[in-house]
Amino acid sequence: MEATVKIIGGKWKGVILFHLLEGTMRFNELQRQMPGVAPRALTRQLRELEEDGLVDRTVYPVVPPRVEYRLTEEARSLKPLLVALNDWGEQWLSTRGITLPALQRTNLEP
Repeated sequence: MEATVKIIGGKWKGVILFHLLEGTMRFNELQRQMPGVAPRALTRQLRELEEDGLVDRTVYPVVPPRVEYRLTEEARSLKPLLVALNDWGEQWLSTRGITLPALQRTNLEP
């Protein structure tokens, strides 16, 4: 458990991984999905996920540079866990009558 929390326990890491389940995304696409994250924090969390082998970063040699992020095969194995965490969070909010449109579930099935 400690290893898992250490690797995906950053404030935004689970959210980043969850959104990347949808497919490859550019930095600005990810940032739009997570309006509460500062660009610097997003960059830091993406770099840590890349260092841990969960996110692949591809830089295209164009001006301005185009950078894309996608999950590694190893990270895709986290899909059932990420979807379950999302479902649990939605249920927790629902039982308390809390609705947050920005946190609406995407169409991802385990």
